[in-house]
Amino acid sequence: MTVSDELIKRRRAVIANGLGMVTPLTAASGKDFMMKDMDGRDLIDFATGIGVTSAGHCPEPVVAAIENQARQLIHTCFMVATYEPYVALAEDLVDLFPHGEQTKVMLTTTGAESVENAIKIARQATRRSGVICYTGAFHGRTMMGMALTSKVSYKHWCGPMAGGVYRLPYPDFYHQGDGLSHDAFVERELRRLKDAFLTMVPADEVAAIIIEPILGEGGFVVAPPAYLQGLRQICDEHGIVLILDEVQTGFCRTGRWACYEHAGVVPDISTWAKALGSGMPIGAVIGRAAVMDKAAPGTIGGTYPGNPVTCAAARATIQLMKDEDLCAKAERVGTVIGERFTAWKAKYPQVVGDVRGMGAMRAMELVHNGDPHQPDAERCAAILKSCWANGLLVIPAGTYKNIIRLLVPLTIDDATLYRGLDILADALAESL
Repeated sequence: MTVSDELIKRRRAVIANGLGMVTPLTAASGKDFMMKDMDGRDLIDFATGIGVTSAGHCPEPVVAAIENQARQLIHTCFMVATYEPYVALAEDLVDLFPHGEQTKVMLTTTGAESVENAIKIARQATRRSGVICYTGAFHGRTMMGMALTSKVSYKHWCGPMAGGVYRLPYPDFYHQGDGLSHDAFVERELRRLKDAFLTMVPADEVAAIIIEPILGEGGFVVAPPAYLQGLRQICDEHGIVLILDEVQTGFCRTGRWACYEHAGVVPDISTWAKALGSGMPIGAVIGRAAVMDKAAPGTIGGTYPGNPVTCAAARATIQLMKDEDLCAKAERVGTVIGERFTAWKAKYPQVVGDVRGMGAMRAMELVHNGDPHQPDAERCAAILKSCWANGLLVIPAGTYKNIIRLLVPLTIDDATLYRGLDILADALAESL
């Protein structure tokens, strides 16, 4: 039995089964774009802890910031005593993500916590209860997060869910285009939303519409920019708070600091986490001050959000992203991956149904007979198993787990990127 096998055995003995195990791999250490398992085997990381270590594993400036802050102050609840790292990080975020004339911030520990608080703020700001979300969405595993999340396997026997939630189809052109032009498709989907105000929930009872600009767990489906622009107009017309969930898409991943920049829209509230802290547990809710300040004192917050050490890590991560120009590197990585994916789609059109994404957030959907409605989860599982055996850490996505998603470290060098893609190419060819 290997050291990794022994660790997995220990895990199964003491860790609750409900905590999923996406891969059979172990992790002992990580540096930049590489990891080592418990047996000392090198792994190329194409998952980044589900989009967290975008600036690489254990970047030196972040490690130094964590060490320095830990020697000064590890914790005192921000609601009990104000400390500088929280305020300074909020100032950094306001500079990066202005939401209108004045922007305000609250820090959290996770993406789900960011979403929970965004909904609370929107409901208080509008004095309404309804929330519209989308199929394919993932917004967390908390009670409101599960209600907003689409995939039922994440919430089996956890009901009843939080109320006031209404769901529309995500604007997924590949699966639901029905032969329409892109413009006609967007028009139809926006009309679907307007019809929902007559058949599902009145517009004046809707507090918020929450949407991922690119579905994360749902398979990296990109919302058409024109759709997001239409949402912005509709929300303005009806006094609805537009919330964009940037937990997986944010902080340089798509080639912009915020994915919503691609569409030229600014939400009323945005939610963040993952790459913000290079692996430290931190998230944020950012929004227009006029909306954020409608939350009554004491109704948002918690014991640990914006912990001094996590704030120091986040500030160092942001500075590293600026210094290394990770937005430009994301574009470069995305171009390389996109070219390879497109070539595979042309070579295997009956197997690779769609390739999509933005920047370094890329996915390849596997299907039977070139049919979008025949997902091939078995082939996806076989490809992933081959990749894991050959030193490439990569994970699936999608309702049917038939989508290979790449969240490559933005710091990766070309040689390692090409080597990882070659492993994936060989695994795809072996599956035929």
